[in-house]
This record gives sequence, structure tokens and C-alpha cells, in this order.
Amino acid sequence: MTTPTPGTEDAVQEEKPLVERRLHPVTPFRRAWAPVAVIAGWAVHDPNQAQEQLTRLTTTALLVGLAVFVPGAALYGFLSWWFTHFAVTDTELRIRTGLLFRRTAHIRLDRLQAVDVTQPLLARVAGVAKLKLDVIGTDKKDELAYLGESEARALRAELLARAAGFAPETAHEVGEAPVRQLLHVPARVLAVSLVLTGATWGSLAAALVVPPVLWLATHSVWTVLATGVPLLGAAGASSVGRFVGEYDWTVGESPDGLRIDHGLLDRTHETVPPGRVQTVRIVEPLLWRRWGSPRSWGSPMSEAESGGEAESGRGWVRVELDVAGSSNSVLVPVAPREVAESVIARVLPGVAVPASLSRPPRRAGWCVPFWWRGYGLAVTDTVFAARHGLLRRSLSLVPHAKVQSVRLTQGPWQRFRGVADVHVDTGANKTVTARLRDASEAAELLRAQADRSRTGRREARPDRWMA
Repeated sequence: MTTPTPGTEDAVQEEKPLVERRLHPVTPFRRAWAPVAVIAGWAVHDPNQAQEQLTRLTTTALLVGLAVFVPGAALYGFLSWWFTHFAVTDTELRIRTGLLFRRTAHIRLDRLQAVDVTQPLLARVAGVAKLKLDVIGTDKKDELAYLGESEARALRAELLARAAGFAPETAHEVGEAPVRQLLHVPARVLAVSLVLTGATWGSLAAALVVPPVLWLATHSVWTVLATGVPLLGAAGASSVGRFVGEYDWTVGESPDGLRIDHGLLDRTHETVPPGRVQTVRIVEPLLWRRWGSPRSWGSPMSEAESGGEAESGRGWVRVELDVAGSSNSVLVPVAPREVAESVIARVLPGVAVPASLSRPPRRAGWCVPFWWRGYGLAVTDTVFAARHGLLRRSLSLVPHAKVQSVRLTQGPWQRFRGVADVHVDTGANKTVTARLRDASEAAELLRAQADRSRTGRREARPDRWMA
């Protein structure tokens, strides 16, 4: 009997065979469209030459071309699927792709920020889903498209469990974390909010006014179409497109972060990474300020109930996010202020929205006439809050722990009037600015913010999944 060398058993256990998996069998049909997309792109880029080449083709040549092209595209889709594998190891997710040139992506599980499940309309019909992976330090998302819907959710739960530190042998048993619903946006409220948004009417007015003016000036159909079609597309994107994308918006709380589900045609299941939110913006269009309450989202409010200048006043608001290394940008498309602030409290634990903000001194009006009244600032023990805008107010909240640097700028006219701007830079490559503050106040704010940031980082909670 051969006695194993000390350490050999551990080495054998560490070198467990890697189990590679393939994507869903429906994937080849998706990838077979790639050659078609190349030809369509060439036709759009040079339509005259494409039309000339098409007119030269005889019926026989066209049929022969289709007989060669269709099986070729199908073969490309099948081979690209056949040579795509993925595997989950103890420390990373490996994705191996490529027909001629092999590419292997090594995604470290401890660098995962979010794992989102998306389902385009056709994918929902086929019962499959796409898994998108947000990784710290990368701009482009890696993805697995497509997996079975249940398999995608199970893999998402396993990846998040391993990222949270669960042992590999038990991570697949953890399952999907339970979700407690915090917010659901009714379709009626979403539709009314879009009607009350100035961008919707502005883009629609441009789409209706500009083409007739161009026709009277040029009498060119192509000029009118080249201008009118993009304007109509912009108008549709700002109204119908947003309604379709933000339909059935639901925010839920789970141990792995806030879950966001939305979409009428394409369903998206996103996760707000815990501890990665750098800035929260509360956006308040002018026509939203007299609408909504926690009890009745659709009832206009009286002037006395609106809260005046206090930031805790009622009305509808939109909540946006800046997340380091992530594309998540909307937390709440529309909600009463009190409801939105309760959701913000779950994203930024311990941070309260300031009840009121201080305006710049009146001499700031010489630098920015009238609009200076829209600027405001509040600094609490936990957050740096700056507001700008009169018609469309936007309040930015930056936790002190997320401040990367602080800058003071002062132009020649600002020096003459004794005011200055204080800029706070965050980890999401964004800047929040307190405009037109008194020069002495700005200097003191610059010195104090560095101390607040050091204290905030020291006391911040760890950025761990399920922690």
C-alpha cells in the first residue's frame, strides 16, 4: 500500500475538476443575427451603394446568396454558442468565448458590485434571461446571455452568496435572499408625472414646430425628415419610452442591497450595491411640487401643505443615484417626498435629508441674477447637501465618507463680490458644488470638510454583501 506524501491530499482537493457550463440552447438564434446586423449597418452607412448593389442582383443570384448566407449565419450562431463556456470557482467567475481568437474573462467575486437579471421581450417569451455583472474598476459590463430564467436567478444568488463570503460548498444552498417591498409606483402616477414634466412638452413642441418651419424655409422633404424623425424619437423617448422603461417600478429591501424591478416590455431586475452609493439626488420639477402625499399620490395639495422653502415639504420627487462603477442611476422615478426620503434612508443608513438649507448672501445676485435664489447648502454630521435650480430643483446628498476631494474656486467677479464656490468630488467621478457661498464661509467649509471626510470613512460600515 502506497503512503501518500504529506500535503498530497490537500493538493488533490484543491485541484478539483472545473465544471464548465454552456448557455441556454436558444442562444444560437440570438447570435445568428450578428452577420445580419453587419450587413444592415453597411446598408445604413452607405445606402446609395447598397441600393446600387441590390439592383444589380438577379433573382437567381439573390436566391443563391440567401441559400449560402442563411445557413452560414446559423452555423456562426451555433459555433459561437458551442465555444462559449462559463464556470464558477471558489474565487471567480470565468467566461470563455471566441471562435478564432479565444478570450477568457476572470471576474473576481469579491469585486462584484451588482448582478442584474434582464429580460427583453423576446427573451421573456422564450423563458430565458440575461445576467449582467457590475465589477469594480470596469466600465463595460460582462454578461451571460442567455440562461434559463430559473438558472439565471439561481446563479445570481450563488454569485452574491460567494461574494458575501459564504463557503463555496454552501453558497449554492443559500438561495435568493428574501425581499421586503418598500415602494411600488402606480402606472397612473407615472403617467401623470410624465405629463407634468417640462422635457416631455418641450421635445413634443420642437417635434411639431421645427419640421413645418424647415419646410417653409427649404421645401426639402429630406431635410424635414432628417430633422423631424430624430425630434419625434426624442419626444417619444422622453414620454412613451420612459413610461415603458419605468412601468411597474418596485423597490424592495434584501440583505444583498435594494432590489429594483421595472419594465413593461423588457423586464429588468437590478440591485443597488450596498455601500457603493456616492451621491443621491432629489429632483423636483416645478409642476410636481403641489402633487402627491403618502396617502393619496394623485391629489393636488394646498399651498399651506406644500411646505414652502423647507426641504421636507410634500410633493412628488424623483430620486437619482451616482454609484461607483455602476450604471444604476434611478432609484425612484416618482414618489411623494416623505416616501422617497424613507427609501433614501435605506440606501444611506443614518443619513437624514436636511429640513432646510441656507441661501447664498444677497450680493451673490450680482454674479448670477435671480437664479442665485435656487442655490442652497446644508452640512450635517453625516452629509454634505447642495441644491441648485429654481424651476427644476435638484438637491444632492453626499455622505462625508464618500468625499474624495474638496476644492474652492473663485473667479475675478466672485472675488470682487466676496463669494466663492466649493466643489466636492466623489468616487463616481462626479462633483457636487455649493455655489456662491460667502468667501469666509467657503474657506471654513473647505477646512472642515476634510476632517468630516476622514471621520466618516473611519466610521463607515464595510461594503460587504449581506453584511
